[in-house]
Amino acid sequence: MAVGVTDDDVDADAEYLVKKIMRTRAWPDPENNSPWAKDVAGIDGEVLLVSQFTLYGRLKKPKPDFSKAMGPDKARDFYQSFVERMRAAYQPDRVHDGVFGAMMNVELVNDGPVTFMLDSGHQGH
Repeated sequence: MAVGVTDDDVDADAEYLVKKIMRTRAWPDPENNSPWAKDVAGIDGEVLLVSQFTLYGRLKKPKPDFSKAMGPDKARDFYQSFVERMRAAYQPDRVHDGVFGAMMNVELVNDGPVTFMLDSGHQGH
């Protein structure tokens, strides 16, 4: 899961997204072939969180503008808080994260034709 943080996100936004992620039924039930039946806990899945400030990048001119993203010092604390909230909401050993601010090579295999973009919409304020 790529995690982007805006300059005005607050703890309530993180809490909203943790609940949304944990409750989203994105996997089928193999017993009855029912689609959209199981959440991550229901399949005993794992969660990989990767900080990704570029999700809030815009192309205003020929070069990218990241002014909507939270600044790195504040974002580091916010992201760590988000990771800890996910671990508290699920099995801590099943929630993994990358290194904040590092250049990382992350491989992704989409299992199906679906990608979700979750945004708190500032539910907390």
